[in-house]
Amino acid sequence: MKTRKYDGTNKQVPQIGFGGWQLGNADHWGDMDFEEGVDLVREAYRKGVRLFDTAPNYAGGMSEAIIGEALKDVRDDVVINTKIGHRADGGIDFSLEAIETSVRNSLKRLSTDYLDSVILHNPGLEILSGDDHFAELDRLKRLGMINAYGVSIDTHEEFEMALNHTGCDVVEIMFNIFFQDVSPLFERAKKQDVAVIVKVPLDSGWLTGKYDAQSTFTGIRSRWDKDTIERRAALVERVKKITEKDDLTTTALAFILGFDGVTAVIPGIRNEQHLDVNLQAADKELPDTMRERLIKLYREEIKDEPLPW
Repeated sequence: MKTRKYDGTNKQVPQIGFGGWQLGNADHWGDMDFEEGVDLVREAYRKGVRLFDTAPNYAGGMSEAIIGEALKDVRDDVVINTKIGHRADGGIDFSLEAIETSVRNSLKRLSTDYLDSVILHNPGLEILSGDDHFAELDRLKRLGMINAYGVSIDTHEEFEMALNHTGCDVVEIMFNIFFQDVSPLFERAKKQDVAVIVKVPLDSGWLTGKYDAQSTFTGIRSRWDKDTIERRAALVERVKKITEKDDLTTTALAFILGFDGVTAVIPGIRNEQHLDVNLQAADKELPDTMRERLIKLYREEIKDEPLPW
């Protein structure tokens, strides 16, 4: 796989990473026990994945523990990114006093003595526009507990604020064929030496091509109402016509990686089949005409009436 610099560290990462929300997360993603998770993460490493994203609240800390166990023998060969703000016990705490405690708890669960990066997990605008939280993260950086820091955010406004005010090394941002409003900021991030990690690249599964207007959902995906499902299904059909494919996964990931300012993408991986399909995107380049049509679809059908996530 092609690699790109992970800003704030001395490491390079292949562009296909591993989103760890689903690891051990029976409430939202179905059954996966600890050992199955460890085996999956190790298989991802064997196949070239080096960036692993997690958070304390993913499966009550189990996601971090799985990644820590799986990678403890190859720790310096990988980049581990975790988060602050949503605790393992389900609580939310963005206070300054909680930052070091959160980092120390993550270090313990991840079986490591340093974090490649730690990011604030969807902080409010008042944090993005201030200095205090990032001064504290900078202190932990000087202590060697973390190598880089940043934010996980969703919108163009938040992205711009992060670039303007935070001095962060990493921005994790929602971006995919259906959510393109942040793309104009990618080149600016690159110029500022900010790593851009793309989350929700498959629109929670819609951009795999496997859902339609008759699909029903449980868990976290049950948030979509009937009108939203029907609209997304119609847009998926448009994407299939543009790409002339029914399985959209590799195309959706390749679309994202075609943006030069994107460092890596972190699709969720629930099994080895998902892993293999995702990895196929690493060497796929979309024709310019296809890319332009997918951008045009967003501008004409979605931009002025954004989809609810």
